[in-house]
Amino acid sequence: MMNDHDDPNLPVVPPPSPEEAARLERLYARFSDNHMIPLWTEIGDLMPEVPKPQAIPYTWRWKDLLPLAEEAGELVPVGRGGERRAISLANPGLDGRPYISPTLWCAIQYLGPHEVAPEHRHSQNAFRFVVEGEGVWTVVNGDPVRMSRGDFLLTPGWNFHGHHNETDQPMAWIDGLDIPFVHYSDTSFFEFGIDRVTDESTPDISRSERLWCNPGLRPLSGLGTTVNSPIGAYRWEHTDRALTEQLRLEDEGFPATVEQGHAAIRYMNPTDGGDVMPTIRAEFHRLREGTATATTRQVGSDVYQVFEGCGRFVIDDTVHEVEKGDVVVAPSWSAVRIEAETSLDLFAFSDRPIVEKLNFARTHIEGVNP
Repeated sequence: MMNDHDDPNLPVVPPPSPEEAARLERLYARFSDNHMIPLWTEIGDLMPEVPKPQAIPYTWRWKDLLPLAEEAGELVPVGRGGERRAISLANPGLDGRPYISPTLWCAIQYLGPHEVAPEHRHSQNAFRFVVEGEGVWTVVNGDPVRMSRGDFLLTPGWNFHGHHNETDQPMAWIDGLDIPFVHYSDTSFFEFGIDRVTDESTPDISRSERLWCNPGLRPLSGLGTTVNSPIGAYRWEHTDRALTEQLRLEDEGFPATVEQGHAAIRYMNPTDGGDVMPTIRAEFHRLREGTATATTRQVGSDVYQVFEGCGRFVIDDTVHEVEKGDVVVAPSWSAVRIEAETSLDLFAFSDRPIVEKLNFARTHIEGVNP
C-alpha cells in the first residue's frame, strides 16, 4: 500500500539540516516536558486506515475453564470482600487487563452447593448465560429468577442482585458485562446490598416473566419505554423453538433464515424493540451440519459460546476448533467465518449497540460488499 512518502504528487521534502535537526530535538523535548504529543508522530496508531485492534482472536476451552473454576470453589470463599467467584477471560493482546475485548468483560462464575453470593449493584450492565446445570436462582431487585441450561438472564445496571444455590451440586455459567467501557469512561458506581439475598424463594417463573413473557401481549401497566428489557430471563425453550421453526420454514421454501442453513434470533427489549441493554447485544445462532457462514467483518467486538455441537471459527485465516462450552472472541474488523461440523448452536454477545449509537457501524461481507 502506498504511503504519503511514495505519492508522486506530493512535493519532495528535503531532510532537515543539522541546525534544524537540533531545533527539532529541543522542540520534542519541550513537548514532552509540557505533556504534549504531536499528532504527526502518532497518526498511524490513532487514525489507521482500518481498525487495528490490540485484542486478538482467541479461544478459551470449557474443559480448561471448568476445572479451574472448580478448584477456585474449593479454595476461594464467596462473601464480603470477594463478592463473586468469577474468573475473567483476559484477552492475550490487552497487556494483562481482565477484559475479553476493549469494551466487554466475560467470566466464568462458580457457585458451590448451598452457597450465597450476597447482593450488590453497580453501574455496569450484566447478563448470565447457562451452558449447563441448574439449581441456582439469581435475585434481581427482589425478584428470584431461576437459572437453567440455555437460559439468558439479565442484570441491568444499578439493579441489586445476588445468587443462591439451593442444591447439593455446584453450578457454573458465564457472565458478560460492559466493565471496560464503563471503566474507560469513568462512569462506574458500586454499592453493597444485604449479606444474603432479599428473597430466597425458588419459583419456577419469575415475576418479570409472568408479566412480560406472554407472546405478542404487552401489559397496559408497562406502556412506557425502558432503557433495559424488563424481562429477567429469556428461556431456552422459547429460543430453541424459534430456531427450530426458522429451519422448518426454510425446508418448506419460506424465507426465514439469515443464510441457507443458518437460523438466528436476537434477544429483544419488548418496550422499544431494541437491544436488551444499551451497551450489549445478545443473539443465538444455529447452523445446520455442514453449513458455513459468509466471511464477514464488522466494527465492534463479538464473543461466542458454543452451546451444543462442534465446528470451527476461521478468524483472519486462523482456524479455531470449538466444541461445547468453548468461548471465542473476534475483535473489531476481524474476518470471521463459522463452519459447522455437526449441528452447531452458538450464544453470542457484542458491543454493537455502542457502535451503532455512535454511528461507527460498518459491515463487509466477502463477495457481497465492494
